[in-house]
Amino acid sequence: MTARVLYWFRTDLRLHDSPALKAALDLNPEVLYPVWTWDPHYVYHAKVGPNRWQFLLDCQSAVSDGLSQLNSKSRLLVLRESPLTILPKLFKAWNISHLVFEKDTDSYARKRDDEVLAKAKEAGVQCIVKYGRTLWDSDDIVGINGGPTMTTMQLQKAGQKIGSPPRPISAPISIPPPGDLSLEHVTQDKPGPQYFNADQNQSNRSSEDSTYHAGLRGPKGDFSVPTMDELKMAATTPHRGGEKIALEVLENIIKDKEYTATFSKPETAPTAFQPASTCLLSPHMHFGSISCRKFYWDVLDVVEEWEKSGNKATEPPCSLTGQLFFREMYFAAQAGIGTYFGQTLHNSKVRYIPWHLPSKHQSNPDDPKKSLSIKGTYHVDSEEAEEWFIRWREGRTGFPWIDAIMIQLKTEGWIHHLARHAVACFLTRGGCYIDWERGAEVFEEWLLDHEISCNAGNWQWLSCTAFFSQYMRIYSPIAFPQKTDKEGNYVRHYIPQLKNFPEKYIYEPWKCPIPDQRAAGCMIGKDYPKPMFDWKERKEICIRGMKAAFEAGFHGSDVEVINGEARSTLAERPGNDIKDDTKITKITSKPEASSQQGKAKAESRPSTSKSMKLPAKRGQTTLDAMFARKKVKSEDEGNI
Repeated sequence: MTARVLYWFRTDLRLHDSPALKAALDLNPEVLYPVWTWDPHYVYHAKVGPNRWQFLLDCQSAVSDGLSQLNSKSRLLVLRESPLTILPKLFKAWNISHLVFEKDTDSYARKRDDEVLAKAKEAGVQCIVKYGRTLWDSDDIVGINGGPTMTTMQLQKAGQKIGSPPRPISAPISIPPPGDLSLEHVTQDKPGPQYFNADQNQSNRSSEDSTYHAGLRGPKGDFSVPTMDELKMAATTPHRGGEKIALEVLENIIKDKEYTATFSKPETAPTAFQPASTCLLSPHMHFGSISCRKFYWDVLDVVEEWEKSGNKATEPPCSLTGQLFFREMYFAAQAGIGTYFGQTLHNSKVRYIPWHLPSKHQSNPDDPKKSLSIKGTYHVDSEEAEEWFIRWREGRTGFPWIDAIMIQLKTEGWIHHLARHAVACFLTRGGCYIDWERGAEVFEEWLLDHEISCNAGNWQWLSCTAFFSQYMRIYSPIAFPQKTDKEGNYVRHYIPQLKNFPEKYIYEPWKCPIPDQRAAGCMIGKDYPKPMFDWKERKEICIRGMKAAFEAGFHGSDVEVINGEARSTLAERPGNDIKDDTKITKITSKPEASSQQGKAKAESRPSTSKSMKLPAKRGQTTLDAMFARKKVKSEDEGNI
């Protein structure tokens, strides 16, 4: 029988260097159906803001256009139903012999794909799954490493044992047409109340989502890519998606051989905008509109040529290829840990810190003895901390550097990696002492390039709960941005209220004399908020709390953490700014705006503990360490 292939697009919205697509075409199929299933899990249960939705739709439209250029009868066929129910229907309706797709190691995707593979087997459909989202198969890395990769050195050593990633393959020059697209006897299973009654994205919609209303094939019956109007959302980002755009960006990068070969992430400016100081290819990497292998080898070829000319190139982890290694490390860490990678509870690799606003949990139906964090819901153990979280999220902390970053994040969907460091440190161990899971949820909603593994991993890193342990190294919201933008142009752009402020006070506007505030047309406490707390005081409270938690040595899988004793134990230790769990009663699912703009009441200082120095783990090379090696003039010892 001639192959009749259903190619399931997911994290690979491109035609170039697609191992799974090549495997599908190598079957020499009679017909090839390029399908995207409009999964209600992502529409309702994943936190996805308008900007990332637009980027996805861009990538879908671009790959659909690319398919049509290869065969005028082909296009991306968007089926508006869960893959678990629509794919078995398509196997039968279109007489499919083979299902081909790219491997995905995210927890939800693993479970979904296992169910799809089982249904395909029942239908007599052969399945081909190829990795292509990462340089190496994350499961292979975990196997060779003997567990999750917690350092880039572990990742690189495992990768060396596997061998160099394959060179990228060219895009196909032609594809077979799809066969008969009739779905005459196929009815749509629309999402039930368990989805739209628990819509994580309702706050971003003008009204109810309508992407399923017009049936399986969409409003025109042509399997069209859904629209922002159907999602009832409006995007504000200037960044657009699609394979053509991604390849053009990469081409422009490698044309500048010096930039490509000498790129060093710690030396790029988090305050740069229009243009940014880095590549802005991470959203394309997330949706697969650029191949990680193509990026890797295009960069390495430039580096090799640069070094042959007698020049010195940057080495990982700071180089461009080094950035891919961090991504690979997080993917393999998630692959090794599994379902609980994105939370503290039951995660053996994550240190337990008794943060404010800890997550609420519910039993995992697939593992009843363990619990999962309930997205968007948390215990309010401190009204003050909740206000800090709301103000951080909305860019109203009164610290211009922090607020400008959060405003850029929400409006554009992208911020520099070191800007992410700054706001993550501020929310957790460097100011608010709030659970990193709260910040990860905000990033999940707003980032264009959100990867489940990278987002959780980076928040664990910046909160010093995993991957990194030097909690004394804190990003100053005042000193750090001055290293690359003393004039405050970044702040002036994203916070126009401060555009006329004197340079001397741009990062500390509360210190500006009243006459100068009037002259600048911005009164602090009225037009722009006062700082919500004394940052130096909060920093010291956080350091003492972290010290006590590190000394206790609890991790997320410890029985004391699971039964709640760890929090009670740490509450009794000097240096911890927390309350006992029994006092945690209020549950908040959606923070509302706070009208308070003034300085929040400072918390009482716990008794001082003797300082503790933690040696860096042998073999762990970090971007934070790169900063630590340089003598930095800042307000306080230990600030970055």
